[in-house]
Amino acid sequence: MDQNLFNLVRKTSVEDLLMPKAQRDALSPEAKAAFNDEVGFKGGIVTAVFLLGWAAGGFIFGILGDRLGRTKTMIVTILIYAIFTGSSGLVNNWILYSIARFMTGVGVGGEWAAGAALVAETFPQRSRPMALGFLQALSSVGNMMAACITWGIEGAGIQDVQSWRIVYFVGAVPALLVLWIRRSVHEPEKWVQAKEQASVGKELGKIGSMFTHPVLRRNLIASVLMGAAGVGALWGVGFFSTDFILRTLIAAGKKPAEANQIKNIMFILQNLGSFFGIYCFALLAERLNRRKAFFMSYVLAWASVLVFFWGVSKSGANATMVCLILAPVMGFFTLMPFSGFTIYFPELFPTRLRTTGCGFAYNAARILAAGAPFAIGFLGKKYGFPQAATMVVGIYVLGFIGTAMAPETKGLPLPDDKDFEVAAPGMK
Repeated sequence: MDQNLFNLVRKTSVEDLLMPKAQRDALSPEAKAAFNDEVGFKGGIVTAVFLLGWAAGGFIFGILGDRLGRTKTMIVTILIYAIFTGSSGLVNNWILYSIARFMTGVGVGGEWAAGAALVAETFPQRSRPMALGFLQALSSVGNMMAACITWGIEGAGIQDVQSWRIVYFVGAVPALLVLWIRRSVHEPEKWVQAKEQASVGKELGKIGSMFTHPVLRRNLIASVLMGAAGVGALWGVGFFSTDFILRTLIAAGKKPAEANQIKNIMFILQNLGSFFGIYCFALLAERLNRRKAFFMSYVLAWASVLVFFWGVSKSGANATMVCLILAPVMGFFTLMPFSGFTIYFPELFPTRLRTTGCGFAYNAARILAAGAPFAIGFLGKKYGFPQAATMVVGIYVLGFIGTAMAPETKGLPLPDDKDFEVAAPGMK
């Protein structure tokens, strides 16, 4: 949820941190245009820093998730996430804001790897893909909650007291989840067995093992490329749709308050679409197979981004209607691959390296993709948002390359070391 609280308040928060509202209101049209360009540029930097923090968290807590356990790792990462989400509402300049966002990213990145491994190892093989698909789909529910929180706070008439700060304070509430996890969630039996085997030479979370074993190395490279495509396009283009819509609507004559409300509605619809898209991927992965589902999702996601940005930019007075129609379509397709990451990545690594592998793959992908938000800010300033989106969304090519390299795992149990000693059919 935090990442979308950030996406929804990125523009207003960066504006307030760069210049007080009273000074912004006194700017000439030329100075205001230059200031908006600076906001877009600095917003891209803050987003890139957040993604780098997410990557760092995935690396660090991916290893710790294998060594300390899935549950303990989730507790630590949720606390980091919640503390620094709340801290994001206390900063007074954009440098401190970037630091708070980096640390929030550390928590979010670590939590994903531990959570995906925990669910994958808890559910039986026949229901595992749908359970993981549903887990990822719930992220869209969190995103819709983020939009509703932002909508409610911004609509309460408190914009003049920097309502984005209140949004972040509310975003710290998930810290309460730690109490439930400590009492109710236990380590999966698969991890307990892997820990016992560690005492006889099978070391947990040894990252070097993934680079020395040829099949693991191939799986790691493929998953990094696949992840970079989805993350880069979503964070470099899809989640900048809110900034794009605000600019487009204000340029069309909408008042800022009205444009913000439309933005929030659009974001809710975008995530409603993503909920169904994420679950649809799980169905396709079971009906067809993992690789075909990935190929389809990358093609459709690429097309949906181009249709959204160019469709809205050419719609003139109908921009509101067009964005509300196309937002759920773009959300449906751009989030589809993320269900695949949650389902597929745990199937590529043995139990003793599962959170290490998932964390490394998903978050090395974020390092590759971290330049995308910076690129959309820079290119958008130079050429305009639709042209910038067209260039940045080309990152989906990495997804095609990674999927071509990847093994098919449909119908196979979660692998253990024995499956890599003599490569299982799906791992060759």
